[in-house]
Amino acid sequence: MIKNLIKEAKCGDSDAFAELMQSQMKNMYKAARAILYNDEDVAEAISETILTCWEKLWQLREEDYFRTWMTRILINKCNDILRNQKNISLVEEIPEASSYDTKYENVEWKDALDSLGEKYRLVLMLYYVEGFKTGEISDILNMPESTVRSRLARGREQLAEELA
Repeated sequence: MIKNLIKEAKCGDSDAFAELMQSQMKNMYKAARAILYNDEDVAEAISETILTCWEKLWQLREEDYFRTWMTRILINKCNDILRNQKNISLVEEIPEASSYDTKYENVEWKDALDSLGEKYRLVLMLYYVEGFKTGEISDILNMPESTVRSRLARGREQLAEELA
């Protein structure tokens, strides 16, 4: 089903592309939320990812790697947003309460994940929530697979301490 949507979208079918992106929306939200804390920034990263995917879909060689390719674009967009925020010095404000919908995950799990550093949180989200293998995470984050495995192990240790 997804492979067919990708093929149709590559041929310029905007409806197939819209359906493909809609099928990935929850995955994109969870991944972006692991990096960004503000829902507006998450929405911006997702919309920029969708635009980039549409513009560069022709570059995707293997349909099997669509999610990996799309997630890597999303992470790059999130990192761009973080870099831009560091470059802009604004008066600090009290962050608004998030309107994040918790019906898809356990609040305690989310709080525990939020307590971790980004490098552990992102790897754990990609592994446990998104279901990527360590090799795929290695490709997405452009780091050695051994680093992914060690971050998974350290992240699990920190999570265990947090939840204990």
